[in-house]
Amino acid sequence: MSPIEVIDAAQGKREHPAAPPKGRGTAIIKSVPAAGGWPTTVDELIATQEALAEASPPAPWSPPAQAGVAGCFVCFRRDHTGPGETGEPGWGGAALYRGKRRIAHATSIGRAGAPYMPGLLALRLGALLHDVTRLLPIRPDVLVVDATGYDHPRRFGLARHLGAVLQLPTVGVTHRPMLASGDWPADHRGAMSPLRLEGVVVGFWVRTRERRRPLAVHAGWRTDPEVAAQVVLAASRHRTPTPLREARRLARTARASALR
Repeated sequence: MSPIEVIDAAQGKREHPAAPPKGRGTAIIKSVPAAGGWPTTVDELIATQEALAEASPPAPWSPPAQAGVAGCFVCFRRDHTGPGETGEPGWGGAALYRGKRRIAHATSIGRAGAPYMPGLLALRLGALLHDVTRLLPIRPDVLVVDATGYDHPRRFGLARHLGAVLQLPTVGVTHRPMLASGDWPADHRGAMSPLRLEGVVVGFWVRTRERRRPLAVHAGWRTDPEVAAQVVLAASRHRTPTPLREARRLARTARASALR
């Protein structure tokens, strides 16, 4: 694996991600691995997550008018149960919308990097999501990912990790939080309530449809919880944000075509 390069700004010194940035100066991210450079072992991923979580990210992102919002998704064979297997085929879909119009899409097939393990989703899906997103012919302004961000044992879930690798602002959307907690919001579209982890707001419960379960919306790469919620509400005509919903449909359609 090509290591992520972390520089101590005070000393100009490069460090391996297994060694978190020193306390002096501000750590900045110089580069991140390209496709094929995702961690391949548990130890590598944990070291990478810790290094990136300690480093200072770029400036916060603010949505432009009519932002191009993309979603990405990976699915596996429907007849498999349990955590899955290393090397099993996975079908990816990505869709980019501007307003209500889909302006680009892509599909791909690859191999899972690992079985599912909590807090280590990047091992299984990181490279697959990375590859299908890079196939989009137009670069998105922001990417919606079915994963957490700061709501993670090392505060660097796959939504943040994928954004760091792609250098794209990201928002995480999941059915439930991983470690954070908070009461559900009122039952009307646009209602929100905070998700807190150790007293810090890391996301929101967001009600995108009345009388439907709210989504857990996570701050990701270069997004804070408020911006993440704003992106999701603007992109949602159904319960799930439209770009993510369409990416899921594309991935499942590619799977069905391959398994006929």
